[in-house]
Amino acid sequence: MKKIASMLCALGLGFVLATSAQAATEEEKIVERIKAVGSVCVEGDDTCGGAPAPAAAGGARSAADVYTASCASCHASGVLGAPKFGTAEWTDRAAKGMETLLANAINGINAMPPRGACATCSDEDLEGAIQHMIDSAK
Repeated sequence: MKKIASMLCALGLGFVLATSAQAATEEEKIVERIKAVGSVCVEGDDTCGGAPAPAAAGGARSAADVYTASCASCHASGVLGAPKFGTAEWTDRAAKGMETLLANAINGINAMPPRGACATCSDEDLEGAIQHMIDSAK
């Protein structure tokens, strides 16, 4: 009787170990399927593997360059109500003050997403582009 009990115990233990190993394998498969595809490294964050954030190609960009590369796609034609470059709409905007205009550019306003179409622009880049558009007003 003792031998049968011992065999049943060994059989039960074997089943538990096999089930446990299978569960671990299934869990590993799930973890592999749902793991992140990539990661985001924010400029100035040293926990991203120590790689420096890429600098803007060619050094500092002029306000006209920032406008052409990132703002003109909407502001040249007035897409979704964007104030058009070179029009009196910018005179009206300028009356709100640079602080308000810059806050709107940084946070987004109406159909314009935060930072417009320039996720890599610094606040200074945005301010320069805004001033460039204000200066274009006729």
